[in-house]
Amino acid sequence: MDRETFIQGLNEDLAHEYEAVITYTTFAARVKGPHRPALRAFFLEEAKEELEHAQFLADKIVALGGVPTTQPARIPEAETPRAMLEAILKAETETLARYAERMRQAEAFGDLGLAARIHAMIEDETEHKEEVEKHLLGFPG
Repeated sequence: MDRETFIQGLNEDLAHEYEAVITYTTFAARVKGPHRPALRAFFLEEAKEELEHAQFLADKIVALGGVPTTQPARIPEAETPRAMLEAILKAETETLARYAERMRQAEAFGDLGLAARIHAMIEDETEHKEEVEKHLLGFPG
């Protein structure tokens, strides 16, 4: 694994963290219906955590000699609370797969500190995914 390829992977992760911040923030504003208070609070809390991940990744990219991307990944569209949760569940699942790969790459690259931090981010993202799954249990269609 060369440095440039590794930085490109981290920039992909950063783009998805930007996407998550925008998605959670937008969904918090747009969510409607009787579940709005709980979902709004959940979305806003998640946005904060995703922003922390984004800042860490941007800092790490610079430390490795790269330039952090400024472009988010594609922002999902959703109109209903259920569709919002489903879009988030899909994104969290994909993030977990990317981070598992990135952790292996960090270990191969010899950056054990980064591998450990990504492991912690996997724990965060797993909690996010599980919370979304709990919200979806019995949620009206």
